[in-house]
Amino acid sequence: MKSIISDMDGVIYRGKQLIPGANEFVQRLLSTQLPFLFLTNNAEQTSLDLKLKLEAMGIHGLTEGNFITSAMATAMFLRSQKERATVFIIGGGGLINELYNVGFSISESKPDYVVVAKSSSFNFEQMKKAVRFIDGGAKFIGTNPDMIDPVEGGSEPAAGTILAAISAATGKKPYIVGKPNALMMTLATRKLGVHPEDTLMVGDRMDTDIVGGMEAGMKTALVLSGVSTMGMIEQFPYKPDYVFNHVGEIDFTNL
Repeated sequence: MKSIISDMDGVIYRGKQLIPGANEFVQRLLSTQLPFLFLTNNAEQTSLDLKLKLEAMGIHGLTEGNFITSAMATAMFLRSQKERATVFIIGGGGLINELYNVGFSISESKPDYVVVAKSSSFNFEQMKKAVRFIDGGAKFIGTNPDMIDPVEGGSEPAAGTILAAISAATGKKPYIVGKPNALMMTLATRKLGVHPEDTLMVGDRMDTDIVGGMEAGMKTALVLSGVSTMGMIEQFPYKPDYVFNHVGEIDFTNL
């Protein structure tokens, strides 16, 4: 492999806990000087937030340029569709920041888009507004489809559950930018300046990381430290090229 794209949640950390072997994996990436990117469906945090989060866990040497989030990918995609658009956002500071960065403004007066990500402060009033705007013609965008996120001691609802509620109320399905949409993988390889066929996608979810990587033309490696288990692999009509217990087992020289 000439480059690595790796998921984060369930691969590098689970909630606030570092996964065994993750630091060694990152240090090997840095020492071998392979082009790499951490790609996450997490839209709540900026690339600086993620860098600082990893540093607090003991992983050093990364820069803000080593990350791409579904919020960044959503902003890149929407800017390519319409400049200076207005948006109604359900989501955290990471998403708001990325949309501001591409020149979008937040509006509750006939917004062009309703953009939805995971939000710990999601409430009925927000859902009511989102439904009204979508019924009024706003385009319905989701940063990612994940129904649950792995956290210490189990899991919690994610962006997909909020999207499902709004979808049920409007009868409309969102266009989702993040994994498993191969668009996000393509944006990542373009950011790295590499070809998909020379890239390994490392992730913990068969339904997003592995299928997205495969559809983008990459090799794929499933790690069993997050959502998908060995028993789940048989439930899908595709399989990863490699399976590891955790990222610490990945030897780049043998791929």
